Amino acid sequence: MTTRPLSALTMLLSRHTRRREFITLFGGGAAAAWPLVARAQQPALPVVGFLASQLPDAITDRLRGFRQGLKDTGYVEGENVVIVYRLAENQDDRLPALAAELVSRHVAVIATAGLPATLAAKAVTTTIPIAFLVGDDPVRLGIVTSFSRPAGNMTGINILTSELAAKRLELLRELLPRAARVAVLANPANVAATETQLKEVGAAARALGLQVQIHNADTSAEIDAAFATMSRERPDAVYVATTAFLNGRRLQLAQLAAFHRLPAIYGLREYVEAGGLMSYGPNIVDAYRQVGIYTGRILKNAAPADLPVVQSSKFELVINAQTARMFGLTVADKLLVAADEVIE
Repeated sequence: MTTRPLSALTMLLSRHTRRREFITLFGGGAAAAWPLVARAQQPALPVVGFLASQLPDAITDRLRGFRQGLKDTGYVEGENVVIVYRLAENQDDRLPALAAELVSRHVAVIATAGLPATLAAKAVTTTIPIAFLVGDDPVRLGIVTSFSRPAGNMTGINILTSELAAKRLELLRELLPRAARVAVLANPANVAATETQLKEVGAAARALGLQVQIHNADTSAEIDAAFATMSRERPDAVYVATTAFLNGRRLQLAQLAAFHRLPAIYGLREYVEAGGLMSYGPNIVDAYRQVGIYTGRILKNAAPADLPVVQSSKFELVINAQTARMFGLTVADKLLVAADEVIE
């Protein structure tokens, strides 16, 4: 008689215990599940594609400027924006595939550095916004319809590389008043930029009464060969055209100019920091910062067509005094006073 009440009591307690465990498990599971659900519902970070021709270590400072521009508009890499880098490592024929890869990833914006990268991106999308940096006139090249109203999906920064050719030759003449022959190192693979620069250099040389000899180089070995030829022909100075490929070889170019005792002028201060003699051109890091700002503004839903193309307004004359002394050159006081920086 006593076993039935005990059995009933046991069954009752067992049911109560299972119910309490179920409630506990359900409550704990729900609490554990809420953060997962919340995380799953958080919007994904916007993704920016960055496309350029150079080797990674050739544009470290420039990328820092680009990220600073993004930061100026409220975006910090890894916190609220992702940047996918695609660099062609001086092989411009890879750029179309790299640009197509960024499109396939559905990036929110493509930032391009240099004309080859910009043209590659333009060829693969008419819908993804593109913020570019180019050295030539983007209207003449058909990249945008006008500076004030770019139209389409593209806008960016023009650093006026070609337009500064005449000024660089004038500075060479000031440094070397007796100069009569100038060798020009060009990169024919970059057709559009090179043709424009050579045209500007030719016109400026004629105005200054200078003879010009063109030397072409598309590879590192061809740069060596061009300088070997210059060394035999002994021009009074060297003008190095500004292209992504040549900029990526700035250390090689500065060292060859020093080895062959050939005074040279370049378009970017990075050459002079690497031991080159003199440069005149835009503040390239600041230009990349401006591209970053435009990229950030587009992420905030600004339309590229409403963002006018910006032309660089900061230009720097940089002189390496140590290199000048090595060449046995006396830099005129007029140049030293005009220089934004003299590297000792």
